[in-house]
Amino acid sequence: MAVFVPKLVAFLVILVIGLIVAKLISKALDKVLDRVGFDRLVERGGVKKALAQSKYDASDVVAKIVYYALVLVVLQAAFGVFGRNPIGDLLASIIAFLPKLVVAIVIVVVAAAIATAVRELIVGTLGALSYGKVLANIAAVFVLGLGIIAALNQVGIATTVTTPVLVAVLATVGGILVVGVGGGLVKPMQSRWEAYLTKAEAEAPKAKRQAEAAPSVRDQAAGLAASAQGTTGTTGTTGATARSPRLP
Repeated sequence: MAVFVPKLVAFLVILVIGLIVAKLISKALDKVLDRVGFDRLVERGGVKKALAQSKYDASDVVAKIVYYALVLVVLQAAFGVFGRNPIGDLLASIIAFLPKLVVAIVIVVVAAAIATAVRELIVGTLGALSYGKVLANIAAVFVLGLGIIAALNQVGIATTVTTPVLVAVLATVGGILVVGVGGGLVKPMQSRWEAYLTKAEAEAPKAKRQAEAAPSVRDQAAGLAASAQGTTGTTGTTGATARSPRLP
C-alpha cells in the first residue's frame, strides 16, 4: 500500500494535467486551421460532401483526431507509472500505428484533391463533348483509386483487401469475355463498338476545336490557385463567425 498510493497519485496527476494540455492543444490547432482557411482548401477535394451530414467541419475533425491521439499518449504515460502492464503495451501498439493511419488519411485527402483538379481540367477542356464528363469522372475515379490503394498499403492491409478485389474484377472481366465469345454477344457488341467508333470519329474535329479553344492547363491551374487564395483570404476575414459545438 505504501508503494501503490504514491503511484496512484502520480497516475492521477499525469492524467489530469495531460488531458488539460491535450484539450488546450486541440483547441489551439482548431483556431489555427480556421485562420489559415483549412476547411475551404480541404473541401475542394470532396471532403465537404463526406461531412455534409456531420456537425463538424474538416478542422474540427483534425483537431479531435489530434486530441484523442494526445489522450492515448497521456494514458500510456499515466499507466507507465505502474511499470510494464498489458494496458500500457496495448496503448503503445496503438500509438505506434497512429503515424501510419495519419499518413494514409493524408494520402486519401491529397488524392481526392488531385482527382477533383483532374476532373475540372478535363471538363474545362472537353466538357462540350458528349463523353467529356464521363471521361473526366473516369479519370477522377482512377486517381482516387490509386490514392486509396496507396493508403491501404501504408497501413499494411493492401494485400488482404486489394488482391481479392483485383481478382474479382479480373474474374468478372474474364467471365464477360467467355460469355461474349462463346455466346451470342459478339455481333451485338460489334455493332455497338462500330457505333461508338463512328461517333468518336464524328466528334474528333469538335474535340480538336474544343481543346484549342479551351484555356491551357497552366491557365486553368493558375485559375484554381487564384480561387484557392481568394477563398483563404475570405475565410481569414470570417473566421470569427459562430461555429458548431466541437471538442469534448
